[in-house]
Amino acid sequence: MLNSINIFKKHQAQTFPYPSCLEIKSSSGSYILDVNNKKYLDFVAGVSACTLGHSNPIINQAIINQVNKYSHVMVYGEYIQSPQYELAFLLSKQLPKNLNTTYFTNSGTEAIEGAIKLAKRTNKRAEILSCKNSYHGSTQGSLSVMGNENQKTNYRPLIPECNQIIYNDLNSINKITSKTSAVVLEPIQAASGFIEIDINFLKEVRKKCNETGTLLIFDEIQTCYGRIGSLFASTYYNIFPDILCIAKGMGAGMPIGAFISSWELMNNLTSSPSLGHITTFGGHPVCCAASLACLKYLISSDLISSIKTKEELFRKQLNHSLIKEIRGKGLMLAIELKNENLAKKLVEESLKRGLILFYFLLTKTAIRISPPLTISNDEIIKGCKIINLILDENKHLI
Repeated sequence: MLNSINIFKKHQAQTFPYPSCLEIKSSSGSYILDVNNKKYLDFVAGVSACTLGHSNPIINQAIINQVNKYSHVMVYGEYIQSPQYELAFLLSKQLPKNLNTTYFTNSGTEAIEGAIKLAKRTNKRAEILSCKNSYHGSTQGSLSVMGNENQKTNYRPLIPECNQIIYNDLNSINKITSKTSAVVLEPIQAASGFIEIDINFLKEVRKKCNETGTLLIFDEIQTCYGRIGSLFASTYYNIFPDILCIAKGMGAGMPIGAFISSWELMNNLTSSPSLGHITTFGGHPVCCAASLACLKYLISSDLISSIKTKEELFRKQLNHSLIKEIRGKGLMLAIELKNENLAKKLVEESLKRGLILFYFLLTKTAIRISPPLTISNDEIIKGCKIINLILDENKHLI
């Protein structure tokens, strides 16, 4: 007789040969409960997605209220729906004037796809530059600008004229020319282990894009809303793109993404041809309602201002000899360990002891820490004690 694990492995498409197979019963706050009623402290938040924790009552109520009014009613952009336009308007108030118009999507990779199309439609150029070791999604366009050939080889041919520069390398900036349509850039490189951008590199990329008429696209899919201690990384660095892509944390656990630009640029998708970019479920009113509730809470509360203190607590607690460094900013941290075996052991043993950690896609020696922004100091200390204990027990792996 088939049990849930067998059904999961046989009838649900698998992304990884060895999934953890944690079977979920419920979740609340910083914890996930499995079907055996074991509690797990969540240091991952659905890969930076559950901004205000699990089953947050503010988000749940916003979802319930919207479902009771209406759910999907028409393909995106045809009807006026208050969750969409209220969210778009509130986003415009948090950003500069050149980022005042939002196109809602279902995910981050769709936001990247739309941004690339918008850039090409605007300046009629072909070349897209991205960074080595970058990650922007898994659909064909997003995969084309991904900075890791191992993930791309079996899916070629991809979009032509997608080339790479080296992250934080000032010499690479010379590759940006009048033939370049757009540069796609992560303010913090996520999949390679939360590598922070050098401010001088960022300034020079912005300057070179201005000089060549190249559009600058920021991939803030993992840095929004508030994850590094500022609503967006661009507001933290005070350097803004021509097109801003967001997703993950903006939905507080619901599926939503967006690319944001000026009304003038975004209007290029409206004609020649009309319906230049379309989506059925993008901007789903229930997802927009959740995102709007999340954004309103972050703006009105002091939660974002607490992120720096929480980062400092993590860094203080994780002062272990087997940790080479802690990269990242805010609650977007990577523990760099001595080797791959130790990283693997830490994730596996933590799960057994009720702590959820996770890997990165493009590095095998670092472990992700991206908990809900609502995590308490006591929960941080509790989880860090588990990590330190496991490291103490596995010094033999060095």
